[in-house]
Amino acid sequence: MLAPLRDAADRIIDTSRMNAHELRNFLKGAFDEASPSSAMNVHLVSFGFKYGVPAEADLLFDVRFLPNPYFVDSLRPLDGTRLEVKAFLAGQKDTREFMTRLESFLDHLLPLYAAEGKSYLTVAIGCTGGKHRSVALAEELREHVAGRNVPVSVTHRDLGKE
Repeated sequence: MLAPLRDAADRIIDTSRMNAHELRNFLKGAFDEASPSSAMNVHLVSFGFKYGVPAEADLLFDVRFLPNPYFVDSLRPLDGTRLEVKAFLAGQKDTREFMTRLESFLDHLLPLYAAEGKSYLTVAIGCTGGKHRSVALAEELREHVAGRNVPVSVTHRDLGKE
């Protein structure tokens, strides 16, 4: 039944002795044009633990150990996209050290995931309500990843739910 299709084919590939990884590598080598669209994409998701953990997360980081802007009266009504909240968090020694380590960790992992053939990676960052800490840190991480020429997007899943 497939003889007409085989006759019309430009190329015939015997995959009977290839595992999934070998087949992927073969196909990428044979057909991938190495365009930016073929690069691994990183998706950052900020969220609030009180609304549940994102099921799609490949990596999840809990930042509830950082000082909470919610308890600063002038910052409570603001969210993590605002400069005042970002400045408050950036002024904390623990935030700076955590972000340095997280950025270094991702710099190490991203090429490894890409080499394994992963086309996307979802990194979730959670705080209590998903309004201050996780939002600000996801925005900072977006800048870092984009600076590595990796396609990156951000979703603030729970922003506005409070």
